[in-house]
Amino acid sequence: MHTSIMSASLQGIEAVNIEVEVDVSSGLPGMTIVGLADHAIRESRDRIRAAIKNAGYKFPNRRITINLAPAHLKKEGTTLDLPIATGILATSADQPDLASWLQNYLFIGELSLDGSVKPVRGCLSIALMAKKHGYRGIILPRKNTTEAAAIDNIEIIGIENIQEVMQLITGKLVIQPCEHQSIQPRIKAVDNIDFAEVRGQQHAKRALEIAAAGGHNLIFIGPPGSGKSMLAKRLRTILPPLSFEEAIETTIIHSVAGTIPDGDGIIHERPFRHPHHTISDAALVGGSNPPRPGEISLAHHGVLFLDELPEFRKNVIEMLRQPLEDQRIIIARAKGSASFPATFILIAAMNPCPCGHYGDDRHECTCTMSQIQKYRAKISGPLLDRIDLHVEVPAVPAEELLTTKTGGERSTIIRERVTAARQLQEQRFAGKPIYHNGAMGEADIRKFCRLDDRGKKLVEQAISKLGLSARAYSRILKVARTIADLDNCKNIQANHLAEAIQYRSLDRRMAL
Repeated sequence: MHTSIMSASLQGIEAVNIEVEVDVSSGLPGMTIVGLADHAIRESRDRIRAAIKNAGYKFPNRRITINLAPAHLKKEGTTLDLPIATGILATSADQPDLASWLQNYLFIGELSLDGSVKPVRGCLSIALMAKKHGYRGIILPRKNTTEAAAIDNIEIIGIENIQEVMQLITGKLVIQPCEHQSIQPRIKAVDNIDFAEVRGQQHAKRALEIAAAGGHNLIFIGPPGSGKSMLAKRLRTILPPLSFEEAIETTIIHSVAGTIPDGDGIIHERPFRHPHHTISDAALVGGSNPPRPGEISLAHHGVLFLDELPEFRKNVIEMLRQPLEDQRIIIARAKGSASFPATFILIAAMNPCPCGHYGDDRHECTCTMSQIQKYRAKISGPLLDRIDLHVEVPAVPAEELLTTKTGGERSTIIRERVTAARQLQEQRFAGKPIYHNGAMGEADIRKFCRLDDRGKKLVEQAISKLGLSARAYSRILKVARTIADLDNCKNIQANHLAEAIQYRSLDRRMAL
């Protein structure tokens, strides 16, 4: 007797269709799983046997062969527990009328030894794949229903155990599909974090506003205690809410990584990732076998904050070069490769020297010139070239700290300007896979960042004096386009360009 059940497996962040074929025949009792199954799937034989027995069903004392098709794809994870168990029970039941159920629905879920169904990773990717392939619906763990229900026009049926599955497909139980969950964008509320709390540093606040409005990368350099980390952590309070497409993309990555908080099916807020400087290269860009998303992908459509940038291992931060340029990272391993999106805003902070007081009028620097050069050399020219905004953050004067006045505008006011600028960019890039100015390619720069004669002359002078690269020139144009958007100007003016150029001064100063 033979039964086929449709399921899915993850390849990176993409879901692929898997057909679980179950054959129960006479012969020496035992279960064999073929079709490039990983260790977790091979271990499922013992889980499934115990789950079926403890759920009150009789496990067939016959020869069971499980084939996972297509055979050339590597299958990994525990999503196939439920379809394998359902296939064994359906084959033993020998009811032909189950065929429509088994072919029109995807079955996914991990089994406990008592027959209950545990949640699995990647349900949103699987729901998207099921809709694309024309399935009627998905039968999955009840705790995963909120996540999968973000996809419309497909039935999402949540179950708790094997008994519910068998009663459902045999018509003894009716489970109403979950209602479609519309995504309501919202701003992450963080207690006691607001731009109004930052004393002084108006230049740095302005740079953060530009970075948020255009999706630009930024680096702060200044002495200890000048407010670099304080400023960076408040960037999240002025970012615009996620769009539907951004929320889906972000949730897919976090679902595959297993980092969605309990009770939240969808990521509604922009991620803010703040890894420690001891992080490994695999943890930052992704790795393992099979490949898993790293911090740069978990920060997709959000912020990656690297505090004390020179303290990170040089080989780790150099791995940021390609994703900063391509907004994507490809992880290749002997058994396969995976591509993860990585469209994030990089915010980095560093001291000007090992002791932190180089250039500080209030403290004497104790570092030698060779120590300073060695410290700054950890940030290579090619990496610095990919950072749009270089901002010096001096120590806050005493009168600024002692004043009883607030630090300036509240985050909500700044966010309104940022959101308005993003809306202009959304209209500009309608129909393109571009969400902000920072992601523009060269063709888009030529089309949307045209300069008049005065602007061309200003850029020519800047390139000559600062020794800017072609990449730095492109990033100046992107930043100038964002500044013009904040001013609601259709064309880039000379003052927009001049402000963008001043944020490249670190190119020259970093060389001492």
